Amino acid sequence: MELSTLAFVLAVFVMAGFTKGVIGLGLPTISMGLLAVVLSPVEAAALLILPSLVTNVWQMLDGPHLRSLLRRLWPLNLGVCLGTWVGAAFLSGLGGPYGALALGLALMAYAVSGLAALKLTVPTSAEGWMGPVAGASTGAITAATGVFVIPAVPYLQAIGLTKDEMVQALGLSFTVSTVALAVTLAGNNGIGPGLAWPSVAGVVVALVGMRLGQAVRARLSPQSFRLWFFAGLLALGAYLAARGLL
Repeated sequence: MELSTLAFVLAVFVMAGFTKGVIGLGLPTISMGLLAVVLSPVEAAALLILPSLVTNVWQMLDGPHLRSLLRRLWPLNLGVCLGTWVGAAFLSGLGGPYGALALGLALMAYAVSGLAALKLTVPTSAEGWMGPVAGASTGAITAATGVFVIPAVPYLQAIGLTKDEMVQALGLSFTVSTVALAVTLAGNNGIGPGLAWPSVAGVVVALVGMRLGQAVRARLSPQSFRLWFFAGLLALGAYLAARGLL
């Protein structure tokens, strides 16, 4: 990896970690969106595996709700794994010819849902079947784009979790998605030794960015930050989708 590319990669992980520290999500989404500008979708996804895993495990373990969330969300997380692996087989995975277009559309859909502040509600009685459906759909999108927020995040927002439960549930869901994606990439030779050191360096700078974001969270309005985050994400998604059509 050239020095200029490495510098860009590290700057992306600092920004993504900072965003995750402030609003509890965004590291894989921002990382995939920006890294795909200079790297192939497979290389970008392989680079974010380790930083995503470390930061999400940290977020998953940081709270008292993990045991109850594991019991409640296992259908969602099982669906994520199955959807990722089946999707990789039938959608040609991250190396497919429409990877950039699919990634751009996924980012745009996520940004629009955030800007619209959609308020969805899933009754407890429906979680048994909606969880696996949401998980499998998220897994299929993960296999095609490397982005694992849709529709898992809207689903988690709709089942009535408290703020602390939501942050920890995001960490759990993203950890499962990261592991499932890593298995997919390993099976398709997506992870090579040349990406090892940049990925390790990405962990360090992502954690630094995450700490900075957590420090800023108390001083900056998360609502304002989310507005700018989703607006920028919409623009980035539109760019990637347009590039995928060329």
